[in-house]
Amino acid sequence: MAVLGTGGIGHAVVTGLGDGIGRVDAFEGLSDRPGGGRGMNVLLVGTDGRDKITEEERQRYRLGGAPCHCTDTVMLVHLSADRDRATVVSLPRDTYTEIPERTDETGRFRPAHPVKLNAAYAEGGPGLTVRSVERLTGVHVDHYMEIDFTSFMKTVDAVGGVQVCTVRPLKDTYTGLDLPAGTSNLDGGQALQYVRSRHLDGAADLGRMQRQQRFLASLMHKAASGGVLLNPVKFQDVASAVIGSVRADRGFGTDELIGLGQAMRNLTPASAEFTSVPIAVANFPVPHLGSTVKWDEAGADRLFRALREDRPVNTAPRAPHQAADAKPPARTGEQPPTAVEVAPEQVRVQVLNGSGRDGLARTADQALRATGFATTGLPTDARHPTAQHTLITYDPRWDRSVRSLAAALPGARLRAVPGQGPLMRVTLGPDFTRVHPVRAQDPPHPRSGGVAVVTGDQVVCPESA
Repeated sequence: MAVLGTGGIGHAVVTGLGDGIGRVDAFEGLSDRPGGGRGMNVLLVGTDGRDKITEEERQRYRLGGAPCHCTDTVMLVHLSADRDRATVVSLPRDTYTEIPERTDETGRFRPAHPVKLNAAYAEGGPGLTVRSVERLTGVHVDHYMEIDFTSFMKTVDAVGGVQVCTVRPLKDTYTGLDLPAGTSNLDGGQALQYVRSRHLDGAADLGRMQRQQRFLASLMHKAASGGVLLNPVKFQDVASAVIGSVRADRGFGTDELIGLGQAMRNLTPASAEFTSVPIAVANFPVPHLGSTVKWDEAGADRLFRALREDRPVNTAPRAPHQAADAKPPARTGEQPPTAVEVAPEQVRVQVLNGSGRDGLARTADQALRATGFATTGLPTDARHPTAQHTLITYDPRWDRSVRSLAAALPGARLRAVPGQGPLMRVTLGPDFTRVHPVRAQDPPHPRSGGVAVVTGDQVVCPESA
């Protein structure tokens, strides 16, 4: 629902939808909570709701066995204060944690004890899940949203399916997933198999989290590009199909739904970043619990500090006392590369010559490739000479990627061309003189707590762009 809610639909429509959301007391009785920061943090959990599906669906999608009444998926979603960036952090369901001593809802005293993160829901519901996540991350949770198997499948079917792409066939006999290499359009049941599969390779649950992130990026892309967010009729049809099986905290009302929806409508694939908590030990044995996941404490601290400070992951905080020219000066005549957010090798570029100067396109293509950009290697002449300035045309869904290219072409004009796709087009004008070197932000060493991050434009299938 967070992906689908938008103020452009109309307050009356969204008010009716908000009234239909199931409510839970996710924050009642919580104390000693982390302080709030900038932006909004939503704890999104997927629960094992196999008891709510039909017997035919249970067999088709291999959902046998008794429901565990636990969280199958846990994600912490941070929406920046200026509403131009979202960060989705997957928390492994087998994360080792300790539930502090407490008095449960029956008045019975419960001593502190170790558990896996997904067991917190079975033991104490949404409230204990929120408390466990806040204790692990130090991040204040503003809102709680919960979906089960039924609502997940209904959401995917309501938007007309979601595309995923894979470089190799995916087959999991446990879930029944069977996808060929390439691009596939998944219906609700197939999508459930895709996000639940954990027996495809040695990555197990960690690989599953990466697929879940890719799927969420594609779902956001489908909702935005398919017109769901801007068409009142389509929006109400989709929302009505799924609203009955979504639960949220009591504070997540109509105003919050509209505000979150407006922000989601403004996001592009490039402005949504996805990551998982850095792992120190993927199979950490604990007596009576079995194999658990132990976090890299230093890396996790850096990750959640970024969320608390409302900045992109892997972007170091600026120290007020640190001079801007603290690095050694470059040698005379040598320009230091400009650090860019999206690595140049992830940006595809076609160079066109509109300057009238012979050979300029090839020179620019080679210079762009030398600094890391994925040029086509096939520069050509533009159909018509340009005006005075070099022009970069780009699809607005890749608005962060184009910033990297613009940094390499100082003075170039930018023009958004919806539907152009991921390939940037540079038409050189008479003002072109050089390519300025750029580099990706320094990738952190794994032992220093680095976090692997991808943005939505890097994982959405090119065929769907």
